[in-house]
Amino acid sequence: MVRKRKRFEGTWKIVRFNWPLYAAAFAVMVAAGLGPSLVPSFPWQIACILVGAASLWFVAGSLGTSYLVYDRSDLHRGAWLTRALEGRSPGKIAACHCGYDEISGLLRDQLPGADLVVLDHYDETTMSEPSIRRARRLFPPGTGTIPTSFARWPIPDGQLDTVFGVLAIHELRAHTERAAWFTEARRCLAKTGRIVVVEHLRDLANFAAFGPGFVHFHASSVWRRSWEEAGLRRVDEFTITPFLRVFVLCRHD
Repeated sequence: MVRKRKRFEGTWKIVRFNWPLYAAAFAVMVAAGLGPSLVPSFPWQIACILVGAASLWFVAGSLGTSYLVYDRSDLHRGAWLTRALEGRSPGKIAACHCGYDEISGLLRDQLPGADLVVLDHYDETTMSEPSIRRARRLFPPGTGTIPTSFARWPIPDGQLDTVFGVLAIHELRAHTERAAWFTEARRCLAKTGRIVVVEHLRDLANFAAFGPGFVHFHASSVWRRSWEEAGLRRVDEFTITPFLRVFVLCRHD
């Protein structure tokens, strides 16, 4: 049975994972709002207005986009899977994440016949962002999740029909780490298999939504360099809202 998501569920998770940033932004907005009445200097008044406007942009933009992406879009409804899988039987699939599992519940609901394994690449020594640690504490890995290095999975060669990395692989910050993940995914992939990666990009749309926070994402060219080094090629690319990009890859041979 498909679980019905609560209204604002995705947005509320974003707030819980990143609450210190939002608390700081609200504090800045309050201070900036009081500033013009407390500081008589015109340049300082303008500065307060600009700082307050920037904080409001961050809060409104990021929460509005989070609601659109995580609560209103097709991301958690799953119709995008039809295009990504091109009508193929999902077969044996792996859902990979780096501390917070965004996708395995949807895959179980939408692909009930699939043989699903969930791989957790979280490494507390390198993935030290507080938001990931909060997410992991609030939503620990589910039963049966396999903790494993991003560069070595406990899966034989050619055994997977589909590999999913949904809003997760950007946590591998170095090019060598991402290339190693794609290389390992390719090793485990059947000859006719597919790798599906869903990510925010470091682009204009995400800058408008998240401000400087968009630097946490990677540009399309960066992703392409990582998968090409692993011997993969793109067979499809499409969007879920202007803020999420889906890359569908296959083996180059």
